[in-house]
Amino acid sequence: MTIYPIETGNFKLDGGAMFGVVPKTIWQRTNPADDKNLIDIAARSLLIEDGDRLILIDTGLGNKQSDKFFGYYYRWGDLSLDSSLASHGFHRDDITDVFMTHLHFDHCGGSIQWNKDRTGYEPAFKNAKFWTNKEHWKWATEPNAREKASFLKENLLPMQESGQLHFIDRQDEKFIKNSELGFDILFVDGHTDKQMLPFIKYQGKIVVFMADLIPTVGHIPLPYVIGYDTRPLLTLEEKKLFLDQALENEFYLFFEHDAHNEICTLQQTEKGARLDQIYSFHELFNS
Repeated sequence: MTIYPIETGNFKLDGGAMFGVVPKTIWQRTNPADDKNLIDIAARSLLIEDGDRLILIDTGLGNKQSDKFFGYYYRWGDLSLDSSLASHGFHRDDITDVFMTHLHFDHCGGSIQWNKDRTGYEPAFKNAKFWTNKEHWKWATEPNAREKASFLKENLLPMQESGQLHFIDRQDEKFIKNSELGFDILFVDGHTDKQMLPFIKYQGKIVVFMADLIPTVGHIPLPYVIGYDTRPLLTLEEKKLFLDQALENEFYLFFEHDAHNEICTLQQTEKGARLDQIYSFHELFNS
């Protein structure tokens, strides 16, 4: 097995929304805001090459939405999914599986693209299976009012219509060992129903793809819960359990949304779990 970080592009989000009740005077120490109160956000994916399978975890925002839509998210930099894949010698047509932690637009928007005539939509990975779970699919396609703006039909329905949509067999478990895709999966419900976090055993380490449970290193302290969560008190419970396990088992946290830090470890302090060491993917696994 070989894994690669894939950068799909950076954008910005409101710092207050990303830190909920935490005061700006505190969160801006780790996530400084610009004059519009926006902080840097990444859409970092992970590519797993395992035998004849090439598995992509999350796909970023994509590029099919309108200029007005992207005007809310202030994309910056010149990173793209295609150029990042190419830097590792791959093309999107090589992808065999797309695993989506959840179906908010910034995690699955790149899964679907305009067709050639721009008259409709089609899968952006024509040879891939798209993986979610039945409970989250129902949650996303019958959205509540709070999340409706994050679940876009044009990102979802073409997966089903193409016949490429598949569901992880959860069997009502909170933690699945050795799923259909070869890695363990933790289900968490505080941010959105049945978000899936991959646990990948690699080079003697356990790498956890953090998605939106802990979006950036600034969100490591237990009370630092993002304002987008649908059940913040449940997030606190889930986060506490995860942080305890991460400390005990020396997990390596891989950040999807931290534009400036890829991976970190944790240390126990009198205030709880805190940042220990920050690593780039290259120095951790290719040194």
